[in-house]
Amino acid sequence: MLDWTDRFYRYFARLISRHTWLTTEMVASAALLHGDRERLLAFDPSELPLALQLGGSDPGELARCARLGEARGYSEINLNVGCPSERVQSGAFGACLMAEPVLVADCLKAMRDAVSVPVTVKHRTGIDHVEDYAFLRDFVGEVHRRSGCEVFIVHARNAILKGLSPKQNREIPPLKYPYVYRLKREFPQLEIMINGGIGDWASIEHQLGYVDGVMIGREAYHNPWILAEADRRLFDDDHPLPQRRDVVDAILPFLQAQVGEGVPLRHMTRHLLGLYQGMPGARLWRRTLSDAAVLGANDPAVVLRAADQVEACRRRAA
Repeated sequence: MLDWTDRFYRYFARLISRHTWLTTEMVASAALLHGDRERLLAFDPSELPLALQLGGSDPGELARCARLGEARGYSEINLNVGCPSERVQSGAFGACLMAEPVLVADCLKAMRDAVSVPVTVKHRTGIDHVEDYAFLRDFVGEVHRRSGCEVFIVHARNAILKGLSPKQNREIPPLKYPYVYRLKREFPQLEIMINGGIGDWASIEHQLGYVDGVMIGREAYHNPWILAEADRRLFDDDHPLPQRRDVVDAILPFLQAQVGEGVPLRHMTRHLLGLYQGMPGARLWRRTLSDAAVLGANDPAVVLRAADQVEACRRRAA
């Protein structure tokens, strides 16, 4: 979710769900060690529980990054070996590492030895045209045996390393949910989570009959209101569900503070576009909050005005 699940989106998501576990966009270990560390690690305490997702293939570098994440207050450190981007592969990390389970295990062990918070791994069912379940089973078994890692988040598709864009890699390789279910049966002592193509509560609850958890990516971004039911359904928190307008009102002080610190409003409103997904006025909301001329004044009050217009549309449609 590079460039998607940044700290602005995560603050917004936390206003919808109090308990859903959030994850950062993937941060390359070299960028964290040699780049703008403050920007890359920044988060608001309200985002917790929050996992820092790292990309890299050098055990020493990843251990240092894990320590930085723990010191900053992250709840979990996750290693991404599922990203199929050729840009990532050029740095020798991402999904291409599934061909090197010993190296993945070395990375995870170094990270686990460096911190006390949980260290997890996200990966695919396989790479390129390796379709055999045994590849996935052997990868997980080897990584667990050598590193002690106990939490595996499986995107239930192969990663095609050449010839497909990241977007195509999320759509073209077929989903292999039965592989992930079988993995859980064969490794009952591990925490197995599933990801890929899951976009409604019926699907989420179906998956939870086979695995320990569900990770939702694009659907939670484009239709963030799916998170509103999570606290009641999964975390036994029966607080009254927020209304969309409540979320708009709650995020306004945050937007004002960030604009005051020099963050352009458009960098934040792009994450709000899906708030009214599927409702009367949704198109007006998206059009207003993506209009460069409207956002040019950098005035967060535009979000309130857009919400007023949407609420008027909803009342007329009722």
